[in-house]
Amino acid sequence: MDCTTKTSPVKVASYLRRLYRPIGFHNDYSFALWFVLGGALMGFSCARLKYLDFRGVLCPENPLQGTDGAVPGECYYFEEPRGRAGIILHLAGILPAAILVVFQFIPVLRQACPIFHRINGYIIILLSTVSMAGVLVIAKPTFGGTLDMQAATGTATTIFLVCQSLAVYNVKRLQIEQHRAWMLRAWVSVSFIITMRIISIIIAMITSKKDPQYTIGSCKVIDYIYFHNSTVVETLYSDCAKFYSGESLDQRVIIRGDLTSSRPEQKAAGLNVAFGAGAWLALAIHCIAAELYLRLTPAEAERLRRVSYQRQLKAGMKNPGNAGLTAQKMGDALPWSYPGTQGFVCQGATPDISHDCEQVIHHE
Repeated sequence: MDCTTKTSPVKVASYLRRLYRPIGFHNDYSFALWFVLGGALMGFSCARLKYLDFRGVLCPENPLQGTDGAVPGECYYFEEPRGRAGIILHLAGILPAAILVVFQFIPVLRQACPIFHRINGYIIILLSTVSMAGVLVIAKPTFGGTLDMQAATGTATTIFLVCQSLAVYNVKRLQIEQHRAWMLRAWVSVSFIITMRIISIIIAMITSKKDPQYTIGSCKVIDYIYFHNSTVVETLYSDCAKFYSGESLDQRVIIRGDLTSSRPEQKAAGLNVAFGAGAWLALAIHCIAAELYLRLTPAEAERLRRVSYQRQLKAGMKNPGNAGLTAQKMGDALPWSYPGTQGFVCQGATPDISHDCEQVIHHE
């Protein structure tokens, strides 16, 4: 019995190796991260493909029906031509891109089908860039539209576009390890939207029970939520009478945020006040996680840099190994050398490093 207990982890490890080795993974932790995080991204995206049905699922005819659509009140803004174009552009771009990008991180596809990897990559870049344009269009009204939420949305969008642009530049320069690093940063950071929802729901549940938060809501949005039933709205919020009389078309009222409430506007308020905090926490977690993973996988980065050196050398590029945005080229990192070559790759290094490099070459 003791022998069985001791050998069982070995059997599990052997079974897992038979599972992930055929698709190109060499480490169990890399496969686990791809399976869990990639699976979460794909599952999240697949579950939201139904939102492409704007009128049937995302924003049904009767706002009181269909609790599986947008946050109550958001569809008021999505009904406008600008809002509808923005949300459809975003969803139609990011959902298929997020599904396709999972395949980009399968090693065997990159190695056995480089053409698929390249074409799929261009499709993902096109779709995701278009989707970010949609995000900027709908950034103001979505997730409550608070300034902290708008700032988080703008920051995440900027991080994603910058990282993806740097990834494209590096792959054009055949700097494969930097392409990998920047693509990982781009997609790990943009995936914060999943973690944000989890954190925001937790915050909303806690505040609803312990210390309910209050927010300012527009009577025209509340009117939309209650399907233009002025009697109900005025009963709940008497100040909205000014909106219906035409005295103040932008009348605002105080709404209690309560996720446990049966009233849709209070549920929406409970989520909206939590989205800002949830977004910043999630974005910080994802950015740190991406950097941590890159720091913990230096062997893979080194392997890909050797591949980069070989490809750049074959392409006749100057300074092979540093043709892209490397630390040696942009900063003051020590010179990098390809195993088996004489000397170091020195071009593009800072003056101090170049001097040390020349001394090493001269000594050799």
